[in-house]
Amino acid sequence: MNKRRLALHGGPKVKTSPFGTGKRFGVEEEKELMEALEQNTLFYHHGKKVKQFLRDFNKLYGVKYSVATSSGTAAIHVALGAAGVSVGDEVITSPITDQGTIIGILYQNAIPVFADVDPHTYNMDPQSIESRITSRTKAILVVHLAGNPCDMDPIMEIARKNHLKVIEDCAQSYLSRYKGRLVGTIGDYGCFSTNDFKHISTGDGGIVTVNSGDEEEYRVVHAFADKNYQRFAGQVQRDLSYLAPNYRMTELQGAVGVAQLRKLPWICERRHQYGERLSKGIRSLPGVQAPRVYEGGWSSYWFYMFRLDLSALSCSREEFSRALAAEGIPNQPGYIPEVIYLQPLFQKRQAYLNSHFPFDLSDVAYPRGLCPTAEQILQTAIRVGISEFFSEQDIEEMIEAVGKVASWYAH
Repeated sequence: MNKRRLALHGGPKVKTSPFGTGKRFGVEEEKELMEALEQNTLFYHHGKKVKQFLRDFNKLYGVKYSVATSSGTAAIHVALGAAGVSVGDEVITSPITDQGTIIGILYQNAIPVFADVDPHTYNMDPQSIESRITSRTKAILVVHLAGNPCDMDPIMEIARKNHLKVIEDCAQSYLSRYKGRLVGTIGDYGCFSTNDFKHISTGDGGIVTVNSGDEEEYRVVHAFADKNYQRFAGQVQRDLSYLAPNYRMTELQGAVGVAQLRKLPWICERRHQYGERLSKGIRSLPGVQAPRVYEGGWSSYWFYMFRLDLSALSCSREEFSRALAAEGIPNQPGYIPEVIYLQPLFQKRQAYLNSHFPFDLSDVAYPRGLCPTAEQILQTAIRVGISEFFSEQDIEEMIEAVGKVASWYAH
């Protein structure tokens, strides 16, 4: 094998030109924002932009009802609250995710339970989910990580058999499909994020789809995002029967969202093409394992993460990462430093300052080794960015750089 000297060791770097960039916001967003300001109100119930944003989203996703929220974290909390998750209930979710996935569980004073993941897709393993179900389990909170759809058929079968609600965290997976169905429309609720680091941005924001199409259920979800006030047509009902947060979206967010939604199919298609090309380009490299998408799935690649088979390489994951960076390819070891249950919040069993509630209602434990596959993934993964503004040359140079580093360190 002809090995080229790594840039890390003084050789020429693969990528010497900057990655392609572009403007996410422009005259389209400006026009919508000006129209919002001219309404003389920025409150969603009185204005038109949030309503239009949801109509456009519903049409794109083929759903009847959705609710706007102030963030993706808020969207998940709203779905959990509307699903009836409450004190002492258990919610099964993924250990490889953002904090936003579990905040709503704990705010409902429920107990997060973590299922292990598939070693190739990094998504929740249905068999592990089933093994975690107890008499206290109320819901499964599925995380479609990095644009890659989970294996939803067996998950839905498990949920129906055990009378559980299914909430889909689609913050990273706009327009991703599972066997022809858009993720976020398969479970009971789909939760989306429009913060600045997602496929589309309104600064912050979120959406909850109500997949039953039932109007009464939609009203419950809608109210849970707005202090349990019932705001429909010209009337407001303020008789409260239980606690709910204030997670309203403003007209400014809705206005930007209207313009951003028009760009979403192009964004996702470009990312899909680039992600698939990366996988094809690195799949046969020594010591490198490309991520897998389930057969019949379609990923919109919010980011791209591959794994290293360190037994086939003469370097550590960290050294591989440094070498790749020296070749001109920004990257980071893993997605998050460790699985989420190893964070101090879980290890100290402290959701609220100076309290062990609601953890003291449960004997659920969070030891290292709880989800061994997930832990191993985060110890062997390399994450690189994908952007719709990249050029084909950028992708080819990424492939070349990964190949150069892998070949250098291959046994």
